[in-house]
Amino acid sequence: MKKTAKIFSVLLCLILAMQVCIMSVSAADADYTIVSPYDRVVWSGDNAWGAYKGTLHTHTTYSDADLSLPVMIKEYYEQGYDFVANADHGVTGVEWNKEPARPALYLYQYILGNEVAHLTDEEYKGITTGTYPLYDGTPRGKGMTCVTGANEFGYITLTKSHTNGYFLPADVGNTWDGGENSFESAIKFIEENGGLSHINHPGDWLDSNSNPDAVNDPANIKYFGDILLKYLSCTGMEVFNERNGTTGYDRVLWDNLLMYCLPYGRNVLGYSNTDAHFLSTIDSSFMIFMMEENDMDHVRETMQNGAFFSVTRKLRANDFEIGPTEEFDVIDSDLPYPMFTKVTTAGHTVTCEFTDAQQIQWIANGKVIDKKAVNGSGTHTLNLDEIEGAEDFLYIRAEILGEGGMTVTQPLVIDNGAEDLKYEEETSFNAILEDIIFWFKSTRLYVIFQELVRAIG
Repeated sequence: MKKTAKIFSVLLCLILAMQVCIMSVSAADADYTIVSPYDRVVWSGDNAWGAYKGTLHTHTTYSDADLSLPVMIKEYYEQGYDFVANADHGVTGVEWNKEPARPALYLYQYILGNEVAHLTDEEYKGITTGTYPLYDGTPRGKGMTCVTGANEFGYITLTKSHTNGYFLPADVGNTWDGGENSFESAIKFIEENGGLSHINHPGDWLDSNSNPDAVNDPANIKYFGDILLKYLSCTGMEVFNERNGTTGYDRVLWDNLLMYCLPYGRNVLGYSNTDAHFLSTIDSSFMIFMMEENDMDHVRETMQNGAFFSVTRKLRANDFEIGPTEEFDVIDSDLPYPMFTKVTTAGHTVTCEFTDAQQIQWIANGKVIDKKAVNGSGTHTLNLDEIEGAEDFLYIRAEILGEGGMTVTQPLVIDNGAEDLKYEEETSFNAILEDIIFWFKSTRLYVIFQELVRAIG
């Protein structure tokens, strides 16, 4: 009997070992490729692309900020930004030495005694060429690109369904309200006028601070996912915004939208913007665009190809798996933010080079699949053949955390060769009812009621 049990145990061990081998071979031999937005980037050599720091979402006294355009632009210039899009509410941005068309609503800025102004021709030329002096009197030596045609479609700012449009003609979008300015109506309008867009700070609209599980609600995921599937000119969403006061869980929503959209062949890019209304938030959240040249055409191209990284200097802790486990706030510190200096793929591996990092983690399908402590600068390779179930991933993305903040890559898509699903808009009664509910949540009446309830509570 003992001999029989012993033989059975050996056979069981052999069967288990064979299963492990089969799983390993299956993962290694799985027929898929990693499609990276960074594959075209030239990282070194004479033709190396530049790493350009910028924001596509900031404000002035042309709408609801406290400071004029010259003050804001000069501070961005001082802090080393390479491109800036001024996206005032309901005001389509023009060159910084010109005055845009402005809604009458914002005449209150004069009543408050705030300066409303633009750069002189000399200042504009100096800032865009890099000859304008810094605060200490020395020339900066590199220009800052003015990205025109930006507009935050939330003219009456009581609504929270805000969308940023880009590359619009100067006479398009000023004072546009679109009924109640829902996300979809704004995105449709921007697309019809030849622009690109992204969804702004969705956590604010979802009120996910009060209810973090809102970012996991299937109805909310479907709402934003369907908009992204219908309008390809909407390239993604903000995952970091300003100090992340209302957007601490938007990275979780991002993962959920990736899982919703990628079966249709639709990637979703994650943006990071200052959304600055004050000087104190210019060093909050921003992006690093990898570009051959620093100009409007390459900014637009990068918004479409995803060859950029998103950075934040402030983020609170959250209870979701992707973290962070501890909040951090290093805005206006001298600490260097962590940075990816190279991202390359080979077969089923991805190799990242980075600086100023203490931790790197990889996320796939909303879960952390690999996490490693690192020390400053280094290299890390993720081998998907060593990770069980990798053949079922839709995407992977990396995050590095350091003393100076957090930086994330865009999604690297796992392409298994399967045919993309075809999106068809749902027309059932429940779908129509949900659309009505979400439209109502975008109205001023709803937001006023929501804020009154919060104030009373």
